[in-house]
Amino acid sequence: MPRIFIKHIRVADDAIDVHGHVNNQEYLRWMEEVATEHSAAQGWPMQRYLDTGASWYVRSHLIEYLRPAKLHDDIAIYTWIAGLSERKSPRRTLFVRNGERRQILAKAETLWAFVDLATGRSVPILDDVRSAFEVVESDEEVFKLAGLPG
Repeated sequence: MPRIFIKHIRVADDAIDVHGHVNNQEYLRWMEEVATEHSAAQGWPMQRYLDTGASWYVRSHLIEYLRPAKLHDDIAIYTWIAGLSERKSPRRTLFVRNGERRQILAKAETLWAFVDLATGRSVPILDDVRSAFEVVESDEEVFKLAGLPG
């Protein structure tokens, strides 16, 4: 069960916008995709959330774009839980171009709220969910894993 989840992707044609780089909507899609995959790797696939009647909803996204991703770039996407409060959890995501030009492309944070699916209202995070995720307290651990200067 990885504290820091890593997904490797190669930028496809349909991710490129009219400016010749990855469209910002792709970053949002990738963020949701890696969050869902990380949760499943921790023993919480979407069906398990549905069975409990509660799941994660996005409250906000913040993305800082540092460099453009281009067609056929190989990208490593790192994601981790940066905190757990009673009803919310910030999740961070780091996009890194692999290869000779290993660079941070973007940094992001999503604030997730744990929500009752029937009422749409936030509820306390279930103990079973909370115990499945370990908070990564320092981004330096992620930078070290990614082979980047802290």
